[in-house]
Amino acid sequence: MEIKKVAVVGGGTMGNGITHVFALRGFNVSLVEMSDELVEKALSTIGKNMDRQVKKGIITEQEKSKALSNISRVVGVENTPSDCDLVIEAIYENKDAKLSVFNKLESLIKKDSIFASNTSSISITELSSATRPDKFIGMHFMNPVPMMKLVEIIRGYSTSDETFKTIKTLSENLDKVPVEVFDYPGFISNRILMPMINEAIFSLMEGVASAQDIDTVMKLGMNHPMGPLTLADFIGLDVCLAIMEVLYDGFNDPKYRPCPLLKKMVAARKLGRKSGEGFFAYE
Repeated sequence: MEIKKVAVVGGGTMGNGITHVFALRGFNVSLVEMSDELVEKALSTIGKNMDRQVKKGIITEQEKSKALSNISRVVGVENTPSDCDLVIEAIYENKDAKLSVFNKLESLIKKDSIFASNTSSISITELSSATRPDKFIGMHFMNPVPMMKLVEIIRGYSTSDETFKTIKTLSENLDKVPVEVFDYPGFISNRILMPMINEAIFSLMEGVASAQDIDTVMKLGMNHPMGPLTLADFIGLDVCLAIMEVLYDGFNDPKYRPCPLLKKMVAARKLGRKSGEGFFAYE
């Protein structure tokens, strides 16, 4: 199956990045959001990010203009074009909300189209159960999407070989590096990353070292480009907590127990960069 028309449901950090990448590669992309205001906010972000690429010489002004013209505004999931070959869900990390989106899409979108979720931890098998399991797959892009090469391609229990091959080829055509992953909690990236971040938070809570010093150890000692607490702020502490809870519930193993300090900070709405304060303060 050849993918020509794509819909991206959700225009937040991941959704606008995914839209950005597809549009630059010449795909017709429908950007679906809940309101005109949210669509315009997403398009403004895409335009600013493309401006940075122009300044760096990564793309030309003409390529930027052509890419932006490839994006169509859509308000409301129920207005998603029925002839899309691929629909990528990129809303917030909540299973019930994602299931609601796919349940609405199932009767709207042509039956041979592929459904994909950008979920970072939720079971692809569970998300696919009420729709089209053989044509359902995970496409977990990394943030920031225009810069990061990796895409985790997650096979649900019933994902067909044809669907997997189509999405793998598509990812390569987007100049990404696809990695095949099977459907277990957290997949690969977050099964390894989030416990490390969680342990860094435990170390902070227990007074082992300051937030700055914990990050310095991991940057200078382990050659990480960003310390785990800074990274948690960048991801969003609410997202980190949601993923840890998926791991904890999915494996029923105490080693994935979310740190009480993480839970307390989320309850206090200290979510990191997006709230202006997390483990560090931001303007």
